[in-house]
Order: sequence, then structure tokens, then C-alpha cells
Amino acid sequence: MSFPEGFLWGGAIAANQIEGAYNEDGKGLSSADCMTRGTNTCPRQITYMTKDGQVHADMFVRLQAPEGAVFGQFEGYDYPSRKASDFYHDYKEDIAMLAEMGFRTLRLSLSWSRIYPNGDDEKPNEKGIAFYDAVIDELLKYHIEPLVTLSHYETPVALTNKWGSWLDERNIPCFEKYVRTLAEHFKGRIHYWLTFNEINTSQLIPFMEGGVPLNTPQAKADSAKHQLIASAKAVKILHEVDPSNKVGNMIAYGCWYPNTPSPADMLAARARGDVPHFFCDVQVRGYYPESKLIEYRNNGIRFSLTEEEKQILKEGTVDFIGFSYYSSTTVSGDPKVIGNERGNMSYNGIANPYLKKSEWGWTIDPDGLRIAMQELWARYQKPLFPVENGLGAKDVLETGGSVHDPYRVEYIRQHILAIKDAVEIDGIDVMGYATWGCIDLISVSTGEMAKRYGFIYVDADDEGNGTYRRCRKDSFAWFKKVIETNGEDLS
Repeated sequence: MSFPEGFLWGGAIAANQIEGAYNEDGKGLSSADCMTRGTNTCPRQITYMTKDGQVHADMFVRLQAPEGAVFGQFEGYDYPSRKASDFYHDYKEDIAMLAEMGFRTLRLSLSWSRIYPNGDDEKPNEKGIAFYDAVIDELLKYHIEPLVTLSHYETPVALTNKWGSWLDERNIPCFEKYVRTLAEHFKGRIHYWLTFNEINTSQLIPFMEGGVPLNTPQAKADSAKHQLIASAKAVKILHEVDPSNKVGNMIAYGCWYPNTPSPADMLAARARGDVPHFFCDVQVRGYYPESKLIEYRNNGIRFSLTEEEKQILKEGTVDFIGFSYYSSTTVSGDPKVIGNERGNMSYNGIANPYLKKSEWGWTIDPDGLRIAMQELWARYQKPLFPVENGLGAKDVLETGGSVHDPYRVEYIRQHILAIKDAVEIDGIDVMGYATWGCIDLISVSTGEMAKRYGFIYVDADDEGNGTYRRCRKDSFAWFKKVIETNGEDLS
């Protein structure tokens, strides 16, 4: 058989996109709670108040907040994380449905601001811990292995307002305390962990990724350093508390094609991989690559590492590489060739005539997943885990509760075949496969509910109206069969 026994079939969700209950049971506001709903054509905005008392809303891809800005929720704005998919109240039904599919793992994130509402509180919020106790126990009841992301696109916004979140090294001990609390409390119940979700996107969308209010080269270098040190410390804590813990990093990854055979296009395509590779280099190898240090010097970025910090990075390397893959990108080195194709946190690819696109304009390229895995395996020789992959599409709920989604089945089927080839032909060590948004949730890039990924339909619209009833899509039964046959029956 292609896939090994114990292969971790499952799906992935994120607290801020599915839980709701944004202010219940002592939870504090997170950076994600300060992001408005957008659309396919209108980006989400981040809301804050300036020193003069004026409320502002800036697009998340261009945020440059002035000094003294206070982020929060304000009257007149729509914040989709307030209710999301209401997993906070429906988790038992949701997990039972995942168990019906035969899930072997569920990747979920824990909200830092549900555990430590302000990020630097003296003691954790017991009601927050109690909620995650109940969720983890429910998963284990059905023999579903939790795969926990410690920080998934949300940071207590109080830390942003206090010192700029990851701009300041004082964020590191706060994160350490949070991680140790979880490591000790869930010892023996959670064995698989990820540190920061898509950590490389901190260089593109710093507020969304980590609550960082500035998008300057110096700010991005500082926040990257502090997060990488925090990640290494988290790995060390989790290994010390329970040596059986397996800890991975998590990067947004893809496949980058040159637009033409020209060397300039080839160099441009390779440069696109430099950012995820930089983060992976540090988290897997334990040191900054010389190319990044040269880049910082050439661009006048202040950067240094103490001997103690170098040792922390060296001792905090990960056990496996988690990554997201949705689509590939075609790149040009010619400044006259302007692209506007979309992808996961990418808006400037060149149209690829050989590939189809989703309703949201993302290329559909299963072969690109295999190429991406080949690249990561050749570079690092660490077990790989695709922990996010899926198709965002508009689903129609029929009378009687059925949802016909053959497009989703075909997308996932082709990507599983690509992983199968990576295992059988390329000899790559693959731990599992988790589809993104296995239960419909709000989109991180647009805040929409209409962009659905799940096997389970949530009856809610973009305005938060609906019954929130859960319905099985056709893909539900199909993926159940895939898991039952360990990936052998993909028909």
C-alpha cells in the first residue's frame, strides 16, 4: 500500500475562523477579532483608534499604523470572528461528524487570548482551559489525534496595543508562559504540535499573522527574529515536558514556475521561495542562512544575534515540517510583465495557460504539490505533513440538506494522487494529510462564509444569518471511503 499504516488522515480548522464566542467565558480580544469582513473583491480591514480619538480601518495588506494606535472592535463594523461557525457551542456535534468520517487527526489551534486574555496575565483563564479540555477529551473519545497549532493568525491584541506584539522581545516570555501552560496541562493527551501558522506570511501580512502593526523592512526583520526565537523555545519546552511530543513548524508553501525559459524569470521564480525557505532553514537547521544576513546588511536593516540566541535556535529545531499548499504561482523577472493572479496570500502571479482556476482565481495544480514536496524533502530530509490543502468554492444547500460538490472531490482526489506519487516514486516520508476547513468556516483572506472548504456545510451566510445547522456534503461520504481504504480507493 502507498500510505503507511497510521497515516494521519484528517482536516484542519483555526480558532478565530470557527469558534466564535469571541468575548465569552473570559476570552480577551485577539488581533483576528479586529479584522472586518471582506468580499472576493474587497479586502478585509483592520480597525484601530488614533490618539485623537478617530477610528480608522486600513486594508490588512497595507497596514502602517501610527504610533499610539489602539486596535479593537468599534461600532459600525462587521467582525465575522464574533460568531464564525459557532464551534464553541457545537463542538460535540462537529467532532462526532468528523469521527463518522473516520478522521485520524484534527488539526486545530488554541486561542492564546482565550487562555491568557491579555497575553501577559499572571494566571491563565480557567474557563478557557476548561473549553479546550472538553474539546481534546471529545477528540480522544473517538481516537482522533489532536494536532495543535499554538499560534494561528491571532495574538492577544492587548500585546499589540502595549508594545507592538512581536516587534518587542517582551512578547517572547509571554509566549513561553502560554506554551508551558499548555504543555504541562495537556501532557499525555496532545502529542503533535505546530508553533506558528504560516510563519513566513509575517513578511507580507504582519498584523494578520502576528498582530504586528507595522509593515516596514525593519519591523518585519525584528518580528521574524522574535517569533523564531519563541518558536525554538516552544519546541524545547514541549520536548522537555514530554519527550514523546513531536513538534513541527508550519509554512505557507507553493510551487513557483518561471514565466518563460529566460534566466531572469528563473531567478525570479527561485527568489519567491527564499522567504519560506529562510524560515524553514532557521526552524529546521537552527541558524540564519548567510544569504539572509547579507540581505539585511545590503538593505540597511539592523540585525544581530547574541550567542545565547544562537544557542536557543540551535537547540529548538523541529521534528517535522508542516506546510500549506493550495496553488502554484507563475513568476516573471521582467518588470514590464505585471501579473494580478491570486493565490494563498499572493496577488501578483502571471496567468498560467496550462492550469484551471477556482472561483476565487487560485490556480488548481496538484502536480505543484508534488514538486513542492520534492523541494522540501531534497532540502531538509525531514518528515513532511501537508496540514492545509483544499478548494474554496460556493456550495449550494439543496432542499433536504444535501450539497453536491464534485469539484471538491476532484480537487482533493488529484492532490492525494500527487502525495501518493511523492511517497511511492520519490520516497518522501509523509506523516499525514489534513484538508483545510473540514467544517465550513470564515475565510481568513476575505472573512466570507461563502468561500467554503468543508465536508460539512454550516448553514450561515456572510452576514451571520442562518440556522447554523450542519449538513453532510457529498464529499463527506467520499472522504470517509478514502480514509477507510487508507487512500487506496479514490474513485
